[in-house]
Amino acid sequence: MEKQEGSCSNCEFLYAKLLEKDQEIQALRERINSLGRYDSMTGALNRGALVEMLDAELQRAQRTGHPFCFSVIDLDHFKSVNDRLGHPGGDRALKDFAETAMRLLRTVDRFGRMGGEKFGAVLPATWLDQGMIAMQRLRAAVTAYPWNEVAEGLTLTFSAGLTTNAFGDTAESMIARAEKALAQAKSDGRNRTVQAEEALPAPPPAEPA
Repeated sequence: MEKQEGSCSNCEFLYAKLLEKDQEIQALRERINSLGRYDSMTGALNRGALVEMLDAELQRAQRTGHPFCFSVIDLDHFKSVNDRLGHPGGDRALKDFAETAMRLLRTVDRFGRMGGEKFGAVLPATWLDQGMIAMQRLRAAVTAYPWNEVAEGLTLTFSAGLTTNAFGDTAESMIARAEKALAQAKSDGRNRTVQAEEALPAPPPAEPA
């Protein structure tokens, strides 16, 4: 009888340890999943996760008919920042820029790093003119940021391409349209946002009277 009681007690101990390990495994899985979705340096979404969010917002817009904006943001002349500060200083500048953007944007917005010094933002339930205001607010915040704390005399600006969803859009077509607007912003002198909309389809030819 004593042996049975000891065995039962041992089972409870083993069950508690098993439960503890299961919780540790679950926490590890969540951490791995998080690492797979976020840029390790800036804390922003990585490109894959950002494209997923863009796809999800396109599907939501198709169901609800609500517009949204997508922006591609590129830091101006960032190679010269890396050349001057080295990669550790450049990495800090990228991190500070990303944190500034994530603090400024709404909780419903999604911000990610697309690679290098290029970032993207998904702005749900946002018309194109409202998206321009959001980019202006971000530009003001970046201008006001104390970049001198990163390096003496450092300033940062960005160029952006902004677009809104259109019928039949995919994540790839929206990214391409925003990238084209970004290229125009750079061509126009940088430190600005250029907006782009998908051209409306041509009306059908009028029937003869």
